[in-house]
Amino acid sequence: MAGEGFAGRVRTSPDDCTPRATGAEPADMARTPDPATRLILVLGLCACASTLAGRALDPLVAEVGNEFGVAAATVALLGTAYALPYALVQPVLGPIGDAIGKRRVIRACLGVLAAALLASAVAPDLWTLTAFRILAGAATGGVFPITIALVGDRIPLEKRQVALSRLLVAGLTGWAGGGALAALAAPYIGWRGVLVVCALVALAAMLVLRERDPPMPGRSLNLAEVLARYRMILGLRAARVLYASVFIEGALVFGVFPFLAPLFLERDLGGAAEAGMALAGFAAGGFLFGALAPLLLGRLGQVRVMVLGGVLAAAGLSALAVLPWVPAALAGCLLLGLGFYMIHSAIQTRVTELVPQARGSAVALHAFCFFLGQSLGPVALGLGWAVVGAGPTLLAAAAGLAGLALWLASQTGPNPAGR
Repeated sequence: MAGEGFAGRVRTSPDDCTPRATGAEPADMARTPDPATRLILVLGLCACASTLAGRALDPLVAEVGNEFGVAAATVALLGTAYALPYALVQPVLGPIGDAIGKRRVIRACLGVLAAALLASAVAPDLWTLTAFRILAGAATGGVFPITIALVGDRIPLEKRQVALSRLLVAGLTGWAGGGALAALAAPYIGWRGVLVVCALVALAAMLVLRERDPPMPGRSLNLAEVLARYRMILGLRAARVLYASVFIEGALVFGVFPFLAPLFLERDLGGAAEAGMALAGFAAGGFLFGALAPLLLGRLGQVRVMVLGGVLAAAGLSALAVLPWVPAALAGCLLLGLGFYMIHSAIQTRVTELVPQARGSAVALHAFCFFLGQSLGPVALGLGWAVVGAGPTLLAAAAGLAGLALWLASQTGPNPAGR
């Protein structure tokens, strides 16, 4: 493992932070940062920058709709405009990361993300905003999934879920920051100013990553090999189970978020500020999982943690459905976040071990399915909202999450790469 058992100063390769001993004195090692820790810190900053932009507009759909004179339900589809291209670029960016270097792809995508967010901030109408939101979603698709693949490259399986939980904390910092930024800063700088701040953070992450990783020589990308690799991955039963699970999970959980502000307005509980706090509550659940992950996994094991996560996530959505009280809704979002990450981190960990020699491609398909679910979730839940109302729709999603956790636990044994 990177960062363990080396008796000298550690150097890193440009792409993967691969440790190499140089025979320096032990005193030098004491002054050298643990390369695994440094890897998580640097990649965590990139993950934070990418997730900051992902949900920053969700609490502000009413404000955007008022400015452009369109219904909030229409503006909520900006979530789909962001998540769908995120999903669609995965089969392309994953193999590119495997071929030319994962860090190079991350840097390029952060630059495009910053440019797209700045352009979004000056969009004159909803259609222009949607177009740049699509570009931003595609660019973000080359950040977080590839950081997960890099962690899979560097951290052994027995310690990987804890390492990924720490990377999730970094991503959740961006998630919570996006919701908090929207709720607290929008009254002063507007939704356009919120996007500018997100762009500056993405630019800063790109510059930090550039300082730590000079460009590496390119390697060839063979389309036939890429397609053969994807056929091989999808031929694994374990892969199909994990990808189906993460698709359903993404739709049921993330399809709710664009409707939080309209839900609070409908119940006369507030609006954008309360929706931003609810998103922060979801992120707080993820932080809680990051803190508890070593204890939970050590005491219960991965399968029991998944089942417990399904129960907690279902309880959180049920609270949103039946309790018309802001503190109850915030507590529900915290439970939803805790339960979601208990399920999701297990799926992520198993995906990183499906095909170690093509980890970027395997994680890319995982992200493709996850964000395809996220992009279709608002459409499906919106239809349910219109036909049967908010309460029954949320209760149906709760039942779906609980059932998903039980099904996934029954389908995956202790060996994450089982066929």
